[in-house]
Amino acid sequence: MRAIVNPRWRSWLPKFVVIAIFLSPILLINPKTYITITISGLAMGMLLFLVSSGFSLIFGFLSVLNLAHGALFAWGAYIGFTSFTLINQWTGWGGSNSIFLNIIIFLLTLIVAGLLVALLGIITERLVIRPVYGSHLFQIFITVGAMIVLEELIRIVWGPNDEVMPVPINFMGSWDLFDVVVSKYPLIAIVIGLILYFIIFTILRKTKIGTIVRAGVENPEMVQVMGHNIYRYFTGVFAAGSALAAIGGGMWATFVKSIHPAMGGEVIVFALIVAIIGGLGSMTGSVVGALMVGLSYNYVAYLIPKAALGITMLLLVIILSIRPTGLFPEGT
Repeated sequence: MRAIVNPRWRSWLPKFVVIAIFLSPILLINPKTYITITISGLAMGMLLFLVSSGFSLIFGFLSVLNLAHGALFAWGAYIGFTSFTLINQWTGWGGSNSIFLNIIIFLLTLIVAGLLVALLGIITERLVIRPVYGSHLFQIFITVGAMIVLEELIRIVWGPNDEVMPVPINFMGSWDLFDVVVSKYPLIAIVIGLILYFIIFTILRKTKIGTIVRAGVENPEMVQVMGHNIYRYFTGVFAAGSALAAIGGGMWATFVKSIHPAMGGEVIVFALIVAIIGGLGSMTGSVVGALMVGLSYNYVAYLIPKAALGITMLLLVIILSIRPTGLFPEGT
């Protein structure tokens, strides 16, 4: 009887945990406040997804523990800061009353940050990561060193002081929907995060490139024999993961409205938790894990602020005790 019942409970328990995280706080929080906090938690979750998905993508497909991922996140934030400032000086779109021009400058900022950090990721993969493929211990040592170097380069280029992240004028403020105050930017972050998730999922599951990359993870020698330079694809995956970190950095900086050189080290902890909860290499797992972390963090931060970080660790322990390989270990 035990052998029959346990697997069923083990498959349903994660779903119960997700439902409990989403619904139980309504018993303790005013409904209008609950909606506001929930939207903020969903936005934080989508931003964490962008960071953790890059980390999960690189580890899941390349088996590389890239602890410099947080520094790439910070570089994305700073490049986004600079590109927004320069584009706005040339065009004035950031201060325009046109929501269309505000969206254009914001998307241009994210694209510039993503492309430049993708290039930085390619350089990092070629010079730092490629010599230590297959050795997680050396990867930890060398990527921690790369993280320190990249953070110091930020201090050299932009200075050690905090900067205020500019925000398009139409992204500021809030809407009053049925007497519920909803901030504008969190809704925008949720939409952009969902769009990027579906783009990544489609590329990995529905395209030839995604098939080659997934096959290369399982049997790189066979892919090489078929005439594909698998290391070129691996470099592309690393560049894509770095670009996701940069986009996450730019959007996170807009969310908190400030940047500083060590910001990547603070967020990488959340990214690691999300990637492990969801299952390394799984984009769906990264989304679900990020939303769970974002919601639980915001609910507890409202009720018991000092316990906010601890709840994410507790969530990690609960999920791993139920599913040691994460919610979606199959990498979907």
